[in-house]
Parts: sequence; C-alpha cells; structure tokens
Amino acid sequence: MKIKYKIALYYTLSASLLLIAFAVLAYYFSAKSRKAEYLERLEYRARSIANVIIEDGHVKVDLLRKLDRTTFQDLYKETILVYNPNYDLLYSNLKDTTIRTHRSLLDYIKQNKLYSSDKGNDEVVGVYYTEGEVSVMVIVSSFDKYGFQNLQNLRQILLLELLTAVIVLVGVGYFFARKMVQPIDQLVQQVDSINANNLQDTQVAIKGKDEIAKLGANFNTMLQRLSESFDLQKSFVSNASHELRTPLAAIISQLQVTLSKERTKEEYHALLVSVLEDAENLSDLSNGLLQLAQSELRQQQFVFSEVRIDELLMDMANLIHLKHKTNSKVDIHFIKVPENDMLVTCFGNESLLKVLFLNLIDNACKFSTDNTVHVSIDFFTQYITVQIRNNGPLIPPGEFNRIFEPFYRGENAHQTRGHGLGLSICKKIVQIHNGHITVGSTPDEGTTFTVILPHL
Repeated sequence: MKIKYKIALYYTLSASLLLIAFAVLAYYFSAKSRKAEYLERLEYRARSIANVIIEDGHVKVDLLRKLDRTTFQDLYKETILVYNPNYDLLYSNLKDTTIRTHRSLLDYIKQNKLYSSDKGNDEVVGVYYTEGEVSVMVIVSSFDKYGFQNLQNLRQILLLELLTAVIVLVGVGYFFARKMVQPIDQLVQQVDSINANNLQDTQVAIKGKDEIAKLGANFNTMLQRLSESFDLQKSFVSNASHELRTPLAAIISQLQVTLSKERTKEEYHALLVSVLEDAENLSDLSNGLLQLAQSELRQQQFVFSEVRIDELLMDMANLIHLKHKTNSKVDIHFIKVPENDMLVTCFGNESLLKVLFLNLIDNACKFSTDNTVHVSIDFFTQYITVQIRNNGPLIPPGEFNRIFEPFYRGENAHQTRGHGLGLSICKKIVQIHNGHITVGSTPDEGTTFTVILPHL
C-alpha cells in the first residue's frame, strides 16, 4: 500500500473513532438526562396526587377519580396506584385489571420514603407521603413516549452525521495525504532519472525545511559521494591500465626487436636482464593493485587478533634488509619503555599491518640518501604512535594530502621506481584499524610519517 493511502486511511480511522466516541458520549448523556428528568417528573406527579387526596386529615380518593375522569391525567400510559400504610389498595386508574404489587416493594417505599426504577421502557416512582397523621403510598408509572422519540431522532441524526463525516474525512484525508507525499513523489521521479551517465553534478531539487527536504539534502550528499567514488574508480581504472600497459609494452617491444634477427649471447643476456626488470616492475604493480583492492574491504571481513607492534616492526626491518641487499639500516627505538605488553599491542589484522609498515619503511629506505630509516615507538592512554623518518628529499606542503591518492607521485619521486600505490594502501589500512596517518617534512628532521593506532 502506498504511503499516501496509508496516511489517508490512518487519518480517517483516527478521526472517525474520535467522532464515534463523541457521538456515543453525547447519546449516553442525553439518555441519562432524559431518564433523570422523567423520574423527577414522575416523583412530582406522585407527590401532587398524594397532596390532592389528603384533605382535613382524611384520604379522599373520590376527588382523585373525578380529576382522573377530567384533565388530571397528562402522562402517556400512566398508571396510578394508591395504598394506605396497611398495604390496602385505595385507588387505581386501571380498569378490569388485576393489581399485583409485590409486598417487598411496598415495604421498601414505606421504609425509604422514595423508590424509582425503570422496567423496560416504563419508569416507576413510588413515594411515601405523610400529612399530619395521615400517610399514603403513591406509585406512578408511565412511558416517556416523547423522550424516547427524541432519543431515536438524536440517534438517527448522529448516525447520519457520522456517515457524512466519514465520507468527508476520506476525501479530505486523501487530499492532504497527497499533498504531503507530493515532495516524495517528486524525489522518487528525480531519483529514478539518475543513472551512471548523468550522475556527475546531479542533484535533486527539494524545497522547504521539513524532514523530506532534509532527506533530499542527504540524498544530494550521497550523490556527491557516489560521484566522487565513480570518478575515483574511473581514475583508478585509467591509471591502472596505463601503468600495466607500460611494462607490458616495454617487454613486448624488446622481445620483438630481439626476435627480428640473430643476437649474440651478450645481447640476449642484456635483453633478459631488461625484461626481468620490467617483469619485476609489473609484479610489483600487480601486488600493489591486489593490496589496494584488499584494503577496500570492510573491517568485518578481516580476522582481527592481538598484534605486538614492536615485534612486527622488528620483522619488517629484517625483511627490508633482505629485500634491498644493501647497507640499509632501520633504527628502531622506544620513546619510553612500556610497563606492560598491552601498551604496545594492537587489536588488528597482522597481514594488513605488515603491509602497512613494510610499505612505509620501504619507501623511507628508497628516498633516504644514506639508506637509513629511524623508527620510534611511543604510547599514550589509548593509542600507540609509530613515527618513520628519513632524510631524503622534502615533500612540498601542498602534496601532503595528495600523496595518499592512488597512483599519485610527487615531484621528487619521479626518479625513484614505484607506482604511487603504497601510501594510498597504507591510509586505507590505517582507516580499517580506526587509526590516523599523517606526514610532515622539515629541513631539520626530514620527512616523517606518523601512524596512530589504538592499543588494547
């Protein structure tokens, strides 16, 4: 069911229930008021009769009979019964009808002086009236014909009004519901027209300051992020294709030139060395792309465990020494000695953390003029801080943020072998571990990468 139909339905039901409740209450209080008024009228009638028939200390029912034959009776289907204190029937306006009044009722009237009840549609009132030394019990019953007719008319009017109100509420509810969801319909139409071809600089137009306008604003923000993601993906694919094509083209061209004629042993050896270098370059690029794709995964898709950062850095230092096969030196030291292992232990994925620090230390070795890297470990209340410093060429401040973009290489990095993937991989790995990575470059200290990770 559409939202506008739900709104119209809920509005109609709630308003209808409210109107029905008011109608029931109005009818209930009207019926209650009619009953109280008619019983009061019967009581007045009974006392008037008792006052008429008692005269000079005697009960004179003849006067009541005379009045009854003339104009005294003015209630619809009225019944009048008059008893003395000994329960003897003194008068009845009923003819040819056996009168039976329960002794218990007469006892109640004599004891309590007043009795009122409604039996079916007839109301009954009994009074015990005393004047001087003479007492009588008068019982009057009647049917409130006009009162019940008024209630019936009221009931019909209320039912008709309720039916009319429900019909009007359906129309009004649908009208307002349609007006309320109109911005949503416009939003749906605009969103339905968005695709990958027109995502760039596309926004939905929603006016107002209500929740729907806020939804439109959030949707525009999401579109902006999607557009940036698409642009980044296109750039990544374009750069990856270009980077992969370059070593492949070099390998193919060298092989084609070599196969064009016979070569000497030395020429073949030089060719194989060159092809091997291009193949290693291609392998490094492929590994970087795989690592970048892996770093795009979510945190929930990795197995996390306790990892000692100091031990991990020691292993990375040994790997760097074996990889470069030079006099590369990785100097690792603590700013302050930890009191327990928890202060230098991180809850993370060991494989990703190895890639993180291997890339950072490897980069530092490549750019350091003396192949020396200084690694310092520090810890605070909640975080471990690892700083990796080299004395190579400085990074311009304008490139601090861009060096973490995939395939971006700074001006001082063009002479060094690489593809511009390592730092972007490092940033994503740090983000997976809820940490931060920053870079600073000064003439006094060189270039320093700072990694902050939460410890246990």
